[in-house]
Amino acid sequence: MAIPQKIIKFLEKAKVKYEQIGHRTVYTAYDKAATLRVPAKIVGKTLVIRFDRNVGLVLIPANKNLDKLKFKKAAKAKSIDFVKEAWMKKNLKGLKVGTVPPFGNLFKLPTFADRGLMKNQKIIVSAGNYNWSIKITPANFKKLVPDLIIGNFGKTK
Repeated sequence: MAIPQKIIKFLEKAKVKYEQIGHRTVYTAYDKAATLRVPAKIVGKTLVIRFDRNVGLVLIPANKNLDKLKFKKAAKAKSIDFVKEAWMKKNLKGLKVGTVPPFGNLFKLPTFADRGLMKNQKIIVSAGNYNWSIKITPANFKKLVPDLIIGNFGKTK
């Protein structure tokens, strides 16, 4: 199975340049970087986070972990946590757990991106499938997600 139609339609409608990348099955962004032989700092991992009563997507580089304190401050939240798989299966239909693309507006969710990742010339993000990814420039990513919130959310592993 390739990239879900919902995501392809979203990308095509926005008329932004992107590249579909097929690769062997991977379950982590770090493994994706190793498989594609690219630096982990250009591969984004999408985290689905609950902050207070809201849910949002956070895109950070594969070589970083989420700095919960920094994110909490940026989101002006009292509490944050990762959402449960059950919530993802119910609300993000058609996507496999761990393959959520960072296009929050596609799911009516706010999207946050780490500044370090957005400084790269190209980034590689999840595409809703364990065998496919999307390569895109940060400028085109911002066009896809116009209300993107950029901040420093990653910390060294």
